[in-house]
Amino acid sequence: ENAENMYFFSELALTLNEPEERVAPTDSRLRPDQRLMESGRWDEANVEKQRLEEKQRAVRRRREAEAVEALEEGKDYEGYSPLWFERKVDAFTGELLCVYKGGYWEAKDKQDWSACPDIF
Repeated sequence: ENAENMYFFSELALTLNEPEERVAPTDSRLRPDQRLMESGRWDEANVEKQRLEEKQRAVRRRREAEAVEALEEGKDYEGYSPLWFERKVDAFTGELLCVYKGGYWEAKDKQDWSACPDIF
């Protein structure tokens, strides 16, 4: 019903981005630029998107500088490591996979998001 006004998305597709309580602070549904856009505040959403992108660039530059510094000092540098997933090679296909390594549901149950970075 009313699909032509909803970009012909299914009911499921329309609800996938609905906010949910008690999720990690890194959950993409919490993106402030997206929330502004969805409420029709386009100019504010664009300013916020620019702020978030610059924040991401700054983190990338910091990681790159840390990697160079570690290299110059002869130290190992791990760089970014996902919290909830790890990369593994599928033994049968040789394909690189991201496999859940645990921890998210436990953190959610405890509402302990202290391991999450401040990305917004």
